[in-house]
Amino acid sequence: MSIFRVPDLGEGLTEATVVTWHVAVGDEVALNQVLAEVETAKATVELPSPRAGRITALRAEEGETLDVGAPLVEFAEIAADGDAPAGPADGIGAADGIGAADGESAADVARSADAPAPEGTRGPRRQQVLVGYGPKLPTTGRPRRRPRVFETVAFVGRSAEAAARERPAAMPPVRRHARDLGVDLETVHGSGPGGRILREDVDACAKGGTATCPAPGTTRSPSACSDTVRPDTALADSAAKAASPAEATTAQPPSAAPASHRIPVMGLRRATAAAMTASTTAPQAAVFHTVDVTPTLKRLRRAEQEGRRTSFLAAVCRAVLPAVDRTPLANARFDAGTGEIEQFDDVALGIAVATDRGLVVVRVPTGTDEDAPAHTGHLAGGPALTARIARAAARAREGSATPAELTGSTLTLTNVGVFGVEGGVPLLNPGQRVILAIGAVRTQPWEHRGRIRLREVVTLTVSFDHRVLDGAEASAFLRDVADVLADPGLLLTR
Repeated sequence: MSIFRVPDLGEGLTEATVVTWHVAVGDEVALNQVLAEVETAKATVELPSPRAGRITALRAEEGETLDVGAPLVEFAEIAADGDAPAGPADGIGAADGIGAADGESAADVARSADAPAPEGTRGPRRQQVLVGYGPKLPTTGRPRRRPRVFETVAFVGRSAEAAARERPAAMPPVRRHARDLGVDLETVHGSGPGGRILREDVDACAKGGTATCPAPGTTRSPSACSDTVRPDTALADSAAKAASPAEATTAQPPSAAPASHRIPVMGLRRATAAAMTASTTAPQAAVFHTVDVTPTLKRLRRAEQEGRRTSFLAAVCRAVLPAVDRTPLANARFDAGTGEIEQFDDVALGIAVATDRGLVVVRVPTGTDEDAPAHTGHLAGGPALTARIARAAARAREGSATPAELTGSTLTLTNVGVFGVEGGVPLLNPGQRVILAIGAVRTQPWEHRGRIRLREVVTLTVSFDHRVLDGAEASAFLRDVADVLADPGLLLTR
């Protein structure tokens, strides 16, 4: 028997939430077959099996959050020559490789990953540590969670294998939506192909719709969502039936407490809450500037007509990098531990992306060589930068961005203009000391060459850590960005 534990999914990530199981108890899985989809504070990740075997137990339920290193899956290995499955091998220590089966250290796995097995050797084959995750470094003193005990109360008279296989079918976004609304998918009858539960089914159940009652003959829980089992309507109906005629004609005062419901905060939302709380430890300030960007937009429209599309966000990125050259402290951070300012040699530009899981910052390569920082090569052209931003944003929205892509940015841009607002004051993430907010481009009367004309203008906001930059330096940085947007020809001289 082997135990697969929650692997180390990236620097600084200490836990993961099980979103969807792709296997059930009793299933036989192949090497690298996806076992589960888990959500971290950075992304949604698929966990492949480190070896072939038969699933004997799932140590967590969907929606449950586990620490890195916590037991996740138990399975018996299938011997290659048809022998009986390998015996118990539990006993992994705190310094063993996360993602390896218990009884194998990360060093053992690494040494045997590329070595062929001798002929006649029996027993389980050693497999590589989970690709991309790496072995877990020794961690001592970290509190361990108490073992969880699971009871199967909804499947009386059936085996654990049958219970697992009858888990209602629904896509991960639908499951997350159900968790947000507090709807138990076991009580929802799916109207999609093959009985799959759709988002509309969850919404109807949350509203008490009859369309979500279990189908006749199903073994779902009798407490399925319907108009007669919603707590608020059920209490109201029973109270009305119990009231006497005299009471029915008497107006009752409204309840002092408004109706409400609670939404669990987990994964990215919880990480964002923690980061925003931590951000209050930095003395933040902000400066604003409204600039006429008509010349830049004219150039962008002309380039698009010529088949070289460049987004306005990409144009701002190209304006930011030379501004950092003129104000290097815009690309630095304050080290509270040493009382020093750490100035970065290269700009790791991050773009804030709104996803259905919350706001994430994804790094975008800005150099001519996509694998090299902008300061070690030439600045990427507008069309190339536009395509990179689009790809990075798409990966972030799909949840397929890697932890490396979601960490390590030194300066962030957030385009609040896409929401139709003229500007905003962004908060700094821990570790970041400058963030530039871009408002919506709007047409308004503007003084141009001594006359009032209709011009396209935008408001830029820079939030900064006052321990790293003072007001004059932050204003100079913002003004340099604005000057390039007002006169794109300055890129030729900066």
